[in-house]
Amino acid sequence: MLFSQVLRCLPAAGFSLNLSGADSASVEILGITHSTEDVRPGWLFIAVPGRKTDGHAFIGKAIELGAVAVLGELGAAALSLPPHIAYAQTVNARKALGLLASELNGRPSEFMGVIGVTGTDGKTTTTNLIAAIFDAAGFTTGFTTTIDWKIGDKRFENNTRFTNLEAPELQSLMAQMRDSGVQYAIIESTSSGLELERLAGIQYDTAVVTNITSEHIEVHGSKEQYWRAKAMLFERTDASLAEKSLPFGNIPRACALNADDSSYAFLSRYCRAPIISYGVDNPGAHINAKNVTLRSDGSEFDVVFPNGQTAHIRSALMARFNVSNILAAIAVSYSHHIPPEAIERAIAAYPGTSGRMETIREGQDFTVIVDYAHTAESLRLVLATLRPLTKGKLIAVFGSAGDRDHTKRPEMGEVAAEYADFFVITDEDPRTEDAAAILREIAAGSESAGAVEGRDFIMQVGRKEGIAYAFDVARAGDVVVLCGKGHEQSIIIGTEKLPWDDRVVARELLQNRR
Repeated sequence: MLFSQVLRCLPAAGFSLNLSGADSASVEILGITHSTEDVRPGWLFIAVPGRKTDGHAFIGKAIELGAVAVLGELGAAALSLPPHIAYAQTVNARKALGLLASELNGRPSEFMGVIGVTGTDGKTTTTNLIAAIFDAAGFTTGFTTTIDWKIGDKRFENNTRFTNLEAPELQSLMAQMRDSGVQYAIIESTSSGLELERLAGIQYDTAVVTNITSEHIEVHGSKEQYWRAKAMLFERTDASLAEKSLPFGNIPRACALNADDSSYAFLSRYCRAPIISYGVDNPGAHINAKNVTLRSDGSEFDVVFPNGQTAHIRSALMARFNVSNILAAIAVSYSHHIPPEAIERAIAAYPGTSGRMETIREGQDFTVIVDYAHTAESLRLVLATLRPLTKGKLIAVFGSAGDRDHTKRPEMGEVAAEYADFFVITDEDPRTEDAAAILREIAAGSESAGAVEGRDFIMQVGRKEGIAYAFDVARAGDVVVLCGKGHEQSIIIGTEKLPWDDRVVARELLQNRR
């Protein structure tokens, strides 16, 4: 595609452009990237100003590697570009990256219904549930999550540790979905992905939120900024735009909000499509769970839809928060006219999400559960759920990631002190911080809540050693829950990403106890 053709989408999106250098009409663009590691001959390089480095400093290297055109935020005169290089100046290079990546891939989101799932906790489970329901209704789905990607009946493990890929990779993945006949794409949409414009260029039809608590303050700067980033998804789900008319039908637009969550009032101000609410505790919600039964092997409840239809839901997912996740998926499905029978069938068959309340069985006489809970609120939900289901002691193993939000550390310590009988504070992803210092920050919160080191908890640098200690003190009837890593396949110590899987480590340690 010619450079001039690629750039057409930017003025349409309200961007102003200042072209210079080679004749943009004659420069053919074969690909797009903002990283010099990915530059190929014939590609367009986007110079994105970042928090630590500025992409403008790498323009020369990109040209050496074969870039034939550049887009950035600085004036061409300040860059001293070779005359054969086409250059476009714009006001927001990061957003332009997403829009141009969409354009180069043929605007794939225009050819599918697109559902965005955001929230602090439960996004991956809700995304999987939506896909399962739409599959059961006869649609072909694809999705992107923290754990994996789905294109029709094929799944691919996500080893990047990024929920949202950078725009060129994400748009390429969506193009593969379109070309494979996917009718609905469900995109787990993080606050970082939204604020950093990795999701720019995606035309959303439905937006759904699970909940919003405190997380990723280190990225957004404040709780207010974090919540505002989440709201971007609902602004982009705009009913004033014409509905997509696709071969399998018109795609409705809707915003699904959690009536039980404090985010409802905030997000409702930003919704540009009809709101459909869901809730467990709020009887005024459009989709409301009634007669809820929670068991150690799952949950069961009834739903009455706004149109008078009913559904009886049976699920292998335990815990009240999973009832909320199921309701979120039901709200989205109802807004797309999925019949109750398909909803019931899909939820009953869904086995659970990898690394989310996943039980590890190796013949031990105590229960071991692996979960992704890595915030104070998600840790509270997990421990509060397991508390009444535990016959013996509830033992938690958890930590907090380095180079991330410090404020949640003492809060997590307080939660553990309140709900667990004993807990091990250990590594999650220390990164470049001192691992022991992170543990002490968490322990400070535990001690402020009355917990005593040695009696109620220990601190253990080294996650494997921490898990082993928990197993050593566990007795018949106890529950040991390993929190914070879930499905993840690595642990980051310093700047090195090392192989790691809580489930594999737990199985190895349990097998060695035989």
